[in-house]
Amino acid sequence: MSAAAATLRRLGTRRLVLLLIVVAGLWAAVELRLRPGGLVPDAGGLRLTGRFLSAALTPALTYESPFVPEGTAPLPVKVGAETATTVAFAAAATSLALVIGGVLAFLASQGWWSDRTGGRRVVAPAVYALTRTVIALSRSVHELLWAVLFLAAMGLTPLAAVIAIAIPYSGVFAKVFSEMLDEAPRDTAAALRDAGASPLRAFVFGLVPRALPDMTSYAFYRFECALRSAAVLGFFGIPTLGLYVQLSFANARYHEVWTYLCAMFLLVAAVDWWSGRVRRGMLA
Repeated sequence: MSAAAATLRRLGTRRLVLLLIVVAGLWAAVELRLRPGGLVPDAGGLRLTGRFLSAALTPALTYESPFVPEGTAPLPVKVGAETATTVAFAAAATSLALVIGGVLAFLASQGWWSDRTGGRRVVAPAVYALTRTVIALSRSVHELLWAVLFLAAMGLTPLAAVIAIAIPYSGVFAKVFSEMLDEAPRDTAAALRDAGASPLRAFVFGLVPRALPDMTSYAFYRFECALRSAAVLGFFGIPTLGLYVQLSFANARYHEVWTYLCAMFLLVAAVDWWSGRVRRGMLA
């Protein structure tokens, strides 16, 4: 096939994919009976929305409630403490997910199983299929559903919240990391194999370093997601930023809500800046 024909074929495939996406979107809109008018709230809703959005211009630096118990820490100190707690939950869950996902990614990588010989040719497909099944099962259930299960079984404990986030994140890490390893250039690994290195050494020192910058960048992205997941678990009663967003909103303290939301924004922005510096350093 000529290069021109191959290019036309790729363009045709992309157009077909885009067409299918548009068709799927239209079908979903009809199936769900979506109407543009549903975006416009009633008069009461408009007033509430206006109050909430206007509060974004002046986030609170002190408590809005006139009844603050004696000895309560100032609002900025409390926001800082809850931000640190949110980071702790996200870091614990992401670390656990990286360990489990890394092992599963190793077992789910075709780059590792591709040159297995002897009896391993029989074992490899079974282990690969079993690992892929575990990965699919773990990430098919959202962390909020895992949270419902573990919080009901273990109570309102930090461990339950960490495990609820770590299980689906492990599956996501395993899937994405295994695909990054499979798509990484294999020239270095092939050169090591030709030089007599074992398959394990060729994989660890030849293939993993080529995929490591992308894997690191994705790990930081999932840490950002874990921050949001940890905050959302606050709506279940876990003492993260989400809990105080819920309490402030329920009491119509919208300026306080925006203070917590600004803390969340600054937290995600800091992680994004940090990940960019780390990635640039790895590629330098």
